[in-house]
Amino acid sequence: MNKSQIATIVIILVVMGYLYALPVKGLIKPKPENTTAAAATASKAAVTVTVADVSATAKQALETTPAKQISDLEAQLSNAPVGGKLALQKQLATKWDEVGQFAPAAFYYLDIALQSNQLADWLDAGKRFNSAYKVSQDTAAQAAFITNAVEAFDHATKLQPNNLEAKMGLGIAYVNGGAMPMQGIALLLEVVKQEPKNHDALLNLGMFSMKSGQYDKAVQRFKTMVAIKEEVEPYFYLAESYKQLGQKEEAIAAYEKCKELMGDPVAGQRIDEYIKELKK
Repeated sequence: MNKSQIATIVIILVVMGYLYALPVKGLIKPKPENTTAAAATASKAAVTVTVADVSATAKQALETTPAKQISDLEAQLSNAPVGGKLALQKQLATKWDEVGQFAPAAFYYLDIALQSNQLADWLDAGKRFNSAYKVSQDTAAQAAFITNAVEAFDHATKLQPNNLEAKMGLGIAYVNGGAMPMQGIALLLEVVKQEPKNHDALLNLGMFSMKSGQYDKAVQRFKTMVAIKEEVEPYFYLAESYKQLGQKEEAIAAYEKCKELMGDPVAGQRIDEYIKELKK
């Protein structure tokens, strides 16, 4: 499975999760963030969620051969002397990447970064933790992923303060964590100011606009994205934003385009329900 295939599967999983988390009918009111509780949960979860926890869960989704290869490497790692662990951690990070399992990969990249203190390693860890947060439904694990993402990107920005990838990753983690949303949005706006077509910054700014009920702003972000490149995720969120604004025709058109690009019959049926409801 190559990186392009993994990225496509992840996007479909994210959109499918969003599809089935929301009712077909009615507007969705944004929920207020309890930032104190979010910060406390994140702090606790960072201690209790380990690489062993996420590896055990991730293996359940693997075929026999890659699962055995990873288990063998983990056994070697547990018995390796201190000086021999780094090479095995790199192998495990790569293996988990190859099968599209972000959470265990993230923990191994974090171990690598703690030893190397290299910018690229901190970025690798932070990106995997943000991705793990995005696809996870486990709130305790999500909190741990955010805490570790912030740590990784914070180290990266200290090494290279003007690195846009580090700023963007830190901004995403801040907003997802709920404790520092405005600081996170400010970082993302800095990225967009320097790179107006930055895919991840635009996507996350649009999603954060949706969460705060600013659907008009979300529409502008997602329209910019699909004008650059037609993709499933921004089209889906564009449709949702139009729906919340009561712009039914625009929402239907965006849903139809999302369905066309996704090519998934199960998700397509759900999108048809959304379209049917809008046509009433």
